[in-house]
Order: sequence, then structure tokens, then C-alpha cells
Amino acid sequence: MYAVLHTVVPPVAKAIWRPTVTGLENIPRSGGVLIASNHLSFADSLVIPIVSPRKVHFLAKSDYFTGHGIKGRLQKAWFEGMGMLPVDRDDPKAALGSLDTALEVLGRGDAFGLYPEGTRSRDGRLYRGRTGVAHLALTAGVPVVPVGISGTDRLQPIDARFPKVVPISVAFGAPIQVAGRYDGVAPGKARRQITDEIMTAIQALSGQEEAGVYNDRAPDA
Repeated sequence: MYAVLHTVVPPVAKAIWRPTVTGLENIPRSGGVLIASNHLSFADSLVIPIVSPRKVHFLAKSDYFTGHGIKGRLQKAWFEGMGMLPVDRDDPKAALGSLDTALEVLGRGDAFGLYPEGTRSRDGRLYRGRTGVAHLALTAGVPVVPVGISGTDRLQPIDARFPKVVPISVAFGAPIQVAGRYDGVAPGKARRQITDEIMTAIQALSGQEEAGVYNDRAPDA
């Protein structure tokens, strides 16, 4: 399904929205890699796979995979075809399960996308990164490619039924290597330093104002 959708969806989407994409050469063409992006809209998890030269897996609500009837089957096929992986957000153990899923993806040499802010920004500012991204990078020994997205918050606002044609830009930064750099550093300190380095790179790519605090809004998309 992935091959079928990616033969059709990216060319059509690019023809309609004409996204400005830079830094594609920074994405390793093989091997496990984390794609760490700012988060402005649900559409981010579709835009990145559409413009990326390789398949990028993101997590999506399990509800999208459990619908009934023709609509449910089509929705499931769409999300699976776009590389999405289901996560049950109502499960108290979902966070741990998400980490396990990410490590499985990285372990087989694939790309895994995530948002260090945790949930999308409603005011356009860049919130402080949570250290799960660093934990994954250190555990899997993979590089992190920072990403700065802009325009997706206007692509399909919450009250809009259909996506709008608006300028979108996606900038992929130079890979941040972590393997071997933090040997002998306390784990907590290493995770914090790596996460801050990633968020600094994302801010440079997105140009967002830094909030300086965590985004504690409940995920809604």
C-alpha cells in the first residue's frame, strides 16, 4: 500500500501545495534515523512523509485503524499506507509502548518521526523538548535529523473541513550524531543536553519564538 500511495499522493500534493523543501540531502538514505520536528498541525505527520525521500513512520491514534465499514477500511489503509503506526492514547502504558515501537522501527533500519514538544503548539511558539527523543537516539545509537516546518497551522485549522492551499515550507537540518559523544556523562544530563541541542537546531530551522516552558496542553490530534 505504501508503494501505491507514494506513487500518487506526493506528486499530487506537491503540485497543489508546492511546498518549499530544503535540506533533503541531510536525510541518511539508509539506516535507522530519528526525524525530530516542531509540531504545528496534525498535517505535519503527512507533510514530512510526502516530501521525504524515504519512508518515515509516525505514531497515530489507534482510533484511525479501528473504524468499521468501507470508510473504516479506507481510513486504515490510508494511515497504514502513509507509514503511520497505531498507539492507544487512553492506555496508561502508551508512552512506554511508543518508545518500544520507535526502537523496533529504528532497529530494523527505518526512519521514525516524532515531535519533542510532545503535542502541537497552539500559539505558534516552540516549546521545550522532552527528553524521549534523546533516550531513543542514545539507546538505538542513531542520528537525529532536526526539522523546521512552517505553514501547516494554516493548512487545515481545527474548524476547517478541507485543507487550504497555503505556503508550506519544510527544512531538514544537518544530522545530529550522539553515538559515543556522551560516554561517561550521567544519563539524565546527557538526555537533557542532547534534547536542548535538537531543539536549538529546530528553532534555527523554523524561526519560531521559544516559549521556554513545556507544552502541557493535552494532545488533541
